[in-house]
Amino acid sequence: MSKGKVALGAVIGAAAGLVAGILTAPKSGKETRADIKEKAGEVKAKATAKATQAKTKATEVKEDVEAKAKDLKLRTERAVEGAKKGFNSKK
Repeated sequence: MSKGKVALGAVIGAAAGLVAGILTAPKSGKETRADIKEKAGEVKAKATAKATQAKTKATEVKEDVEAKAKDLKLRTERAVEGAKKGFNSKK
Protein backbone atom coordinates (compact mmCIF):
# COMPACT_ATOMS: atom_id res chain seq x y z
CA MET A 1 0.00 0.00 0.00
CA SER A 2 1.41 3.40 -0.93
CA LYS A 3 2.20 6.08 1.63
CA GLY A 4 -0.38 8.36 -0.01
CA LYS A 5 -3.18 5.86 0.49
CA VAL A 6 -2.19 5.30 4.12
CA ALA A 7 -2.08 9.04 4.75
CA LEU A 8 -5.44 9.54 3.07
CA GLY A 9 -6.94 6.73 5.14
CA ALA A 10 -5.54 8.26 8.32
CA VAL A 11 -7.00 11.67 7.48
CA ILE A 12 -10.40 10.19 6.67
CA GLY A 13 -10.34 8.10 9.85
CA ALA A 14 -9.38 11.08 11.98
CA ALA A 15 -12.14 13.19 10.43
CA ALA A 16 -14.72 10.45 10.99
CA GLY A 17 -13.65 10.07 14.62
CA LEU A 18 -13.79 13.79 15.14
CA VAL A 19 -17.29 14.07 13.68
CA ALA A 20 -18.49 11.11 15.77
CA GLY A 21 -17.06 12.70 18.89
CA ILE A 22 -18.68 16.03 18.19
CA LEU A 23 -22.06 14.52 17.39
CA THR A 24 -22.15 12.49 20.60
CA ALA A 25 -21.04 15.37 22.84
CA PRO A 26 -23.70 16.84 25.13
CA LYS A 27 -23.94 20.26 23.43
CA SER A 28 -26.71 22.22 21.81
CA GLY A 29 -27.23 21.98 18.06
CA LYS A 30 -25.90 25.49 17.56
CA GLU A 31 -22.70 24.73 19.47
CA THR A 32 -22.26 21.43 17.66
CA ARG A 33 -22.66 23.08 14.25
CA ALA A 34 -20.13 25.76 15.23
CA ASP A 35 -17.66 23.06 16.34
CA ILE A 36 -18.14 21.13 13.09
CA LYS A 37 -17.65 24.29 11.03
CA GLU A 38 -14.46 25.15 12.94
CA LYS A 39 -13.00 21.66 12.62
CA ALA A 40 -13.95 21.46 8.95
CA GLY A 41 -12.03 24.69 8.37
CA GLU A 42 -8.99 23.25 10.13
CA VAL A 43 -9.15 20.02 8.11
CA LYS A 44 -9.56 22.00 4.88
CA ALA A 45 -6.52 24.14 5.72
CA LYS A 46 -4.40 21.07 6.45
CA ALA A 47 -5.57 19.33 3.27
CA THR A 48 -4.79 22.42 1.21
CA ALA A 49 -1.30 22.61 2.73
CA LYS A 50 -0.66 18.93 1.99
CA ALA A 51 -1.93 19.34 -1.59
CA THR A 52 0.40 22.29 -2.09
CA GLN A 53 3.33 20.28 -0.73
CA ALA A 54 2.48 17.36 -3.01
CA LYS A 55 2.22 19.65 -6.04
CA THR A 56 5.58 21.25 -5.23
CA LYS A 57 7.24 17.85 -4.82
CA ALA A 58 5.70 16.58 -8.07
CA THR A 59 7.02 19.63 -9.91
CA GLU A 60 10.50 19.08 -8.48
CA VAL A 61 10.48 15.42 -9.50
CA LYS A 62 9.22 16.28 -12.99
CA GLU A 63 11.96 18.86 -13.49
CA ASP A 64 14.60 16.42 -12.23
CA VAL A 65 13.41 13.67 -14.57
CA GLU A 66 13.32 16.08 -17.52
CA ALA A 67 16.88 17.23 -16.79
CA LYS A 68 18.14 13.65 -16.53
CA ALA A 69 16.35 12.68 -19.76
CA LYS A 70 17.87 15.65 -21.57
CA ASP A 71 21.34 14.74 -20.29
CA LEU A 72 20.90 11.10 -21.33
CA LYS A 73 19.74 12.18 -24.79
CA LEU A 74 22.81 14.39 -25.25
CA ARG A 75 25.16 11.64 -24.07
CA THR A 76 23.49 9.13 -26.39
CA GLU A 77 23.77 11.51 -29.35
CA ARG A 78 27.47 12.04 -28.60
CA ALA A 79 28.04 8.28 -28.36
CA VAL A 80 26.29 7.71 -31.68
CA GLU A 81 28.34 10.46 -33.36
CA GLY A 82 31.52 8.99 -31.90
CA ALA A 83 30.57 5.54 -33.17
CA LYS A 84 29.86 6.96 -36.65
CA LYS A 85 33.23 8.69 -36.74
CA GLY A 86 34.95 5.52 -35.58
CA PHE A 87 33.15 3.45 -38.19
CA ASN A 88 33.87 5.92 -41.01
CA SER A 89 37.57 6.16 -40.10
CA LYS A 90 37.98 2.38 -40.56
CA LYS A 91 36.94 2.54 -44.22
